[in-house]
Amino acid sequence: MIEEPVEPRAFRGDALNATTHEDLDTYGVAELEERIEALEAEIARTRAQLSKKKAGRDAANALFGRLD
Repeated sequence: MIEEPVEPRAFRGDALNATTHEDLDTYGVAELEERIEALEAEIARTRAQLSKKKAGRDAANALFGRLD
């Protein structure tokens, strides 16, 4: 069996770090507006995931007692 090379995994937060340090001077107005829309969509996606995680934790706490 031939093994294919494995790409190194990105560390958590690398994409966020790159995004927050990106030079915005090269973007036009429309591009900045699109960027804001994309970031707001990512915030909504992250909040939804956080809500699911909290609901799962709350369910576990209710079943087994406090886990924190």
